[in-house]
Amino acid sequence: MHKHRSKYPVSEMCKVLNVSRSGYYQWTSRPESERKKRRRELEQQISRIFVDSRRLYGSPKIAQVLRQQGVRVSEKTVARIMKELGLKSRTVKKYKATTNSNHNLPVYDNVLNQQFTAQAPNQVWMADITYVPTDEGWLYVASVMDLYTRKIVGWHADERMTKELVLQALDQAYNRQRPKGEVMHHSDRGSQYASHEYQKRLLKYGMKSSMSRKGNCYDNACIESFHSVLKTQKEST
Repeated sequence: MHKHRSKYPVSEMCKVLNVSRSGYYQWTSRPESERKKRRRELEQQISRIFVDSRRLYGSPKIAQVLRQQGVRVSEKTVARIMKELGLKSRTVKKYKATTNSNHNLPVYDNVLNQQFTAQAPNQVWMADITYVPTDEGWLYVASVMDLYTRKIVGWHADERMTKELVLQALDQAYNRQRPKGEVMHHSDRGSQYASHEYQKRLLKYGMKSSMSRKGNCYDNACIESFHSVLKTQKEST
């Protein structure tokens, strides 16, 4: 009755259920029991932690957070309350491929060959694509790093992982830096970097292409390390 009092008149519900109105109002005036009070507070705490986690935490993680806050509660109890409240964690994949080497486009030798040193800015640029999970879905980020300064000189983000994504990052890097001499451009051998459009742009900018060996992430370790930090910071926010 109490739950549906906003929809139906209390007097009518009392008649249907054969309950006296005085008995009902006497029941509503009783102080909340300690057990119900604790349950209500626990529901609020669980809901707050769930929302703060951007709806990612399941019952094991929420139970852990509650225990860290000094709340004694079992994972089973948290799971039951979450089910009753309709709180269901959303699953985020931990890995998403960003390199497609299965193509018939020309690839280039690994000229850099893990020699991660440069004598001055704009001698060697490292390029790579990563992904960042967001509340709206995957966001792909293409970056260009100057090996000497370890500075990101160009980047672009988009919902799709296309050659336009990497072209925008390259154009931004070139327009910002305006390198005077030849730049060695190192990337993986993914279809975006091996595309005719991208290679033509490198020629236009006077850049020499170098590509990692197939399946060897260490050949592009510097910028992959930066992207790893980027994703870690995003997931912790």
